[in-house]
Amino acid sequence: MSITVIIVNWNGGNLLQRCLLHLQMQSYQPERILLMDNGSSDGSAQLAAQVSGVTVRYLNENWGFAAANNRALDECDTEWVALLNPDALPDKDWLLNLMKASQQYPAISMFGSKQMQLESPDKIDGKGDIYHISGLLWRDGYGKTQSDDDNIGQAIFSPCACAALYRLSALKQVGGFDEDFFCYVEDVDLGFRLQLGNYSARYVPDAIVYHAGSASTGGQHSDFSVYHGHRNMVWTFVKNMPGILFWLLLPAHAVLNIVSVVHFSLQGQANIIVKAKKDALKGIPNMWRKRQIIQSQRTASILKIWQILHKSLLLSRGRR
Repeated sequence: MSITVIIVNWNGGNLLQRCLLHLQMQSYQPERILLMDNGSSDGSAQLAAQVSGVTVRYLNENWGFAAANNRALDECDTEWVALLNPDALPDKDWLLNLMKASQQYPAISMFGSKQMQLESPDKIDGKGDIYHISGLLWRDGYGKTQSDDDNIGQAIFSPCACAALYRLSALKQVGGFDEDFFCYVEDVDLGFRLQLGNYSARYVPDAIVYHAGSASTGGQHSDFSVYHGHRNMVWTFVKNMPGILFWLLLPAHAVLNIVSVVHFSLQGQANIIVKAKKDALKGIPNMWRKRQIIQSQRTASILKIWQILHKSLLLSRGRR
């Protein structure tokens, strides 16, 4: 089976070099490593170009995670593509175990890794994405100390694109990433659309990476992260929540957005969270047009989507 590894880089620095070193040590070598550089100014792309087996595409400006990945997908002709963040260091059997899972579960088209925290390697960084009925989303297991339960494979809503394996034909079937998202939540949106197309996702516990997290964007609570994450959260719900579920769950989504505005305002980020929600509302006509196309092509049943949504009223939220 053939596989391309795609890395989207923006000022990845030393972490990118470490990531490429770990890729060179993989027990299962990809056909190609394609690095898309979003106009980095730290010289990291030029250093990466000197690494054997790495093809660098210089985009000359920051196109965002979604668009850069789509340009890479246009070049791919392998059966599988693995996405890897520059701040994620894969274990030597990472790719091998992902590919083994793809053989063991041939009906599944997306696989998520066990992400461990780079600075606290006994703690989980994520086991795939959870999508709540309100539209809230988070990485499963974030921050908890690893236990035996974390070594059990399971169905997930979607893999975190920090370190994930996708069947290329499935990605092309749903049109790849939504470039309007720029970055943040674009992988959950992609996973939702794949689920609507009757593609499934699975967590692979022995496909391990060590993840620094938001290394290039100032951290999970930076203005950049809050803006894109909370704007895109609205767009993901509007585009993808199917049929009657959209209308039944819309009040819960509205409450979630109000709570988000209050929470981040109390954290001193009122301007950025209000801007995120205002821009989300401005973008709804465009997202509604996309929704009409997505829902007209949906093949998964409403019941299937309901079953994979998280429904607990007591949220034990991790991180996005």
